[in-house]
Amino acid sequence: MLACPECAAPITELDRCLRCPNGHSFDIAKQGYVSLLTGASTKMIGDSADMLTARAAFQGSGHFAPISAAVARAVAGAAGDESAILELGSGTGYYLAAVLDTVPGAHGIALDVSKFAARRAARAHPRAASVLADAWRGLPIRDAALSHVLSVFAPRNPDEVARVLAPGGTFVVVTPTARHLGELIGPLGMITVDADKDSRLAEALSARFAPLDRTVVEYPMMLGHTDIAHVSAMGPSAHHAAAGRTERLAALPEQLAVTASVTVARYRVR
Repeated sequence: MLACPECAAPITELDRCLRCPNGHSFDIAKQGYVSLLTGASTKMIGDSADMLTARAAFQGSGHFAPISAAVARAVAGAAGDESAILELGSGTGYYLAAVLDTVPGAHGIALDVSKFAARRAARAHPRAASVLADAWRGLPIRDAALSHVLSVFAPRNPDEVARVLAPGGTFVVVTPTARHLGELIGPLGMITVDADKDSRLAEALSARFAPLDRTVVEYPMMLGHTDIAHVSAMGPSAHHAAAGRTERLAALPEQLAVTASVTVARYRVR
């Protein structure tokens, strides 16, 4: 599935190194991932080690299990044993692993611009490779090599996604609704979600993709202080209004019902 980020030629593995016919080579790190970042330093800021630790802890507690199950269902109906699946902005690889568990013969690639994410994703699933790359520079993936691409709470590059999807391939996009974590936004000063996010997403993808369907997944989570600390530290709000958050967290009830609310949308290349 992978292509050389320097010349776009196919690459193969030999002695823990990825090589292309034109002589470009990329070592597989001892942590199990391969860096396909090239050229000048990327301007994208990847998640920090602390953010990834908080995310892994929250995901490990099962609070987002209904979301991962919905992502797996969105893929499983149109996936077979030969499916090739890419998760953009994969973070810990949590959602890709859920999909691969549902489609036993499929293989996947977890792609993220954070080396801390790449290290974690390398351990996410035995049938998932972990790649460090910047999706906005171009995906190091061969043309029409994939059956599915996932973007869960992550940035998207529509032109590149359309290029790497095979005919009939599916793009699964998960975005938060305005109700997502709503009970925490005010008390903890977290970033709000644009109420028009779904319509803006559809407009951004409309030139390359046709919508197939969309499902809202919404349910209450009973969260304690530790869970709330993790969920507020694992995403974009980690650096927003962080000062004083410990005090504000302490003022919350010991257990708080918090809404999880996302849209799972499927698209097909036009």
